[in-house]
Amino acid sequence: MRTPVLVAIREYLENIRTKGFWIGVMLFPVLILIAVQAPRFLEKATPVRALVLVDQSGLFEEAIEQVLARDFTKRRSIAFARYFEKHLAPGSTYARKRDRHKERSLEEVPASALNPARAEELMDTLEDFSPQMLDLLGTEAAWRQQLAAADRFLAPHRPAFVNPEPRFRRVPLPSGLDPGAPAAELVQGLRPYLLGEHKLAGSGKDRELFAAVIIPPRVREPKLLAVLGGGAGPAAGGIEYWSTNLADSDLSSLIERAVNEEYRRLEYEKQGLDAATVRKVQKAHLPFQTMSPRKAAGKEEVSAADVIRQYAPIAFVYLLFIGIFTISQMLLNNTIEEKSNRIIEVLLSSVTAGELMMGKLLGIAAIGLTMIGAWIAALFAVLALHRGPEAEFVDQALGVLVTSNLLPLFAVYFLLGYLFYAGIFLAIGSICNTLKEAQNFMGPMLMLMMVPLVTMFFIPKDPNGTLATVLSWIPFYTPFVMMNRAAADPPLFDQVGTIVLMVLSTALVLWLAGKVFRTGILRTGQPPRLLEVVRWLKGPA
Repeated sequence: MRTPVLVAIREYLENIRTKGFWIGVMLFPVLILIAVQAPRFLEKATPVRALVLVDQSGLFEEAIEQVLARDFTKRRSIAFARYFEKHLAPGSTYARKRDRHKERSLEEVPASALNPARAEELMDTLEDFSPQMLDLLGTEAAWRQQLAAADRFLAPHRPAFVNPEPRFRRVPLPSGLDPGAPAAELVQGLRPYLLGEHKLAGSGKDRELFAAVIIPPRVREPKLLAVLGGGAGPAAGGIEYWSTNLADSDLSSLIERAVNEEYRRLEYEKQGLDAATVRKVQKAHLPFQTMSPRKAAGKEEVSAADVIRQYAPIAFVYLLFIGIFTISQMLLNNTIEEKSNRIIEVLLSSVTAGELMMGKLLGIAAIGLTMIGAWIAALFAVLALHRGPEAEFVDQALGVLVTSNLLPLFAVYFLLGYLFYAGIFLAIGSICNTLKEAQNFMGPMLMLMMVPLVTMFFIPKDPNGTLATVLSWIPFYTPFVMMNRAAADPPLFDQVGTIVLMVLSTALVLWLAGKVFRTGILRTGQPPRLLEVVRWLKGPA
C-alpha cells in the first residue's frame, strides 16, 4: 500500500502546483459572488428605457402615466428601504427589531414567504395600497415627510440618499411625426428609432428608443372566446407594442396591466357597478396553508426550510456533475500526457501498473476533495458575507445547509461517482495517445452524463416516481439522481440498495479498468478496436 500512496502524493503535488487547479478553485467563489451581486448590479447598470406613447383613443394615457409613476415610486421606496437598513443607528428601535428578526427560527417562517407563485399576489397587495398609498408616496411633500420621519433612526454620519433613476421614461414623439396619423404611418416613422438607426434628442445626451405603444382611436372589443376562432386576429384594431427587445417584458407587462385595469374600470362604470368595490372583492383571499403529513403533530405547516430543503439538492446535483466531470477529465489528461511523453515508462520501471493506477486514482481523488472542499467553504463564506435583512433567503439557505444531511450525502455520492467515472476515464486515457483520439470516446460519455442534468428539474416534482426510481438503479446516474431525491426521503430500500449497487459497480469498473490499463498503458500507435478491448477484458486478471 505504501507505493500507491507515494504515487498518489506525487499526483496530488503535481496537480496542486498547476495554475489551472488554482484558477478552478478561485473561479467558483467568484462566480457565486457574481450570481449573488448580479441582480443588483444589473438593476443599477440597466439604462433608463425610453418609451413613446401615442393614445389616439384618449382613454388610457393617464392610466399608463400613472403606472409608470408608481413603478418609480416602488423603485425609490425599495432603494430607500435598503439604505435605511444599512445605515440604522446602533441601538435604535428598528435596529433591535432587525436583530430579533434575524434570530427567528427558520422553521417558523411560512413556506408562502418563499413561494414564487405568490409574487404577483404580493404585488397586487402593494398596488391595492397603491392607487392611494403609492400615489401619495409619489408626491414631493410625502417623500420629504418620509425622509424626516426616518432621520431620527439613522446614524448621524452617513452618506446622503441618492434617488435611483426610473426604469422607464416617456419621451415625446420625434419631430415630424403626426400623433393623429394612422398606426402604420407612425410605425414607419418610428422604425429607424426602434432599430437604433436614429437617436432621440434629449437633455444632455441622445438615447435609443426602447419601445413604442400605439393605441388606435377605437380599440377593438375584447374577444372573450378567441380560442374558438373566427373573426380577425387578436392584433387587429388592438393596442400595438413595438420593441426589438423581446427578453425584457417588464414594460409591456406594466402597460398591458394598466390598460386592462382601466378598461375594466370603464366597463364597471358602463354597467353601473362601483369599480372600487369590485376591485376590493377581487383581491380578497382566504388563508391557505400547506401542510406536510411527515411532520410532528402541531408542526405540520410547511416552513421555508422545507421548501429550500426540497430544491437545494438541484444545486448539489449540478455541483456534483461539475466536480466529477472536471476531476475525471483531469485524470484523463494526466494519463494521456504522461503516456505521450514516455513518462509512464519511467514510472512503470519502479512500480507495477496496478500500483500506478491506484496511486493516480487516490491522488486525483484528493485533488477533487480539495477542490470541492474549497468550493463548499467558499459557498458558506459568500452566504455568510451576505447575511442580513436584505437577504433573508440567504440566511435560510445557510441554515438548511448546516442542519440538513445534504453535505454528508454529497461527500458519499461524490466519492462513489468519482471512482466509477474515473475508472472509465482512466481506461480511455490508457488506450489513447493524444487528446484528439480520446475525444472519440468522450462524446458518448458526455451524452451519458447529460441525462442527470436534463432530468434534474423534473425529479424533485416526482422524486419517488417511475423515472426517478428507474434512473436511481442505473449506476451511471445513481449518484446524481439519489442526490436529487435526498430531500424527499426515498424508501430505505432505494437508499441502501443504490449505495450497495454503486459500491459493487465501482469495484467492477475499477477491476475492468485495471485490465485495460495494464495492457493499454504501454501500447503505442493506433488505438485498439473495440473487439480487441473486449479480448483484454476477457483475459486473465
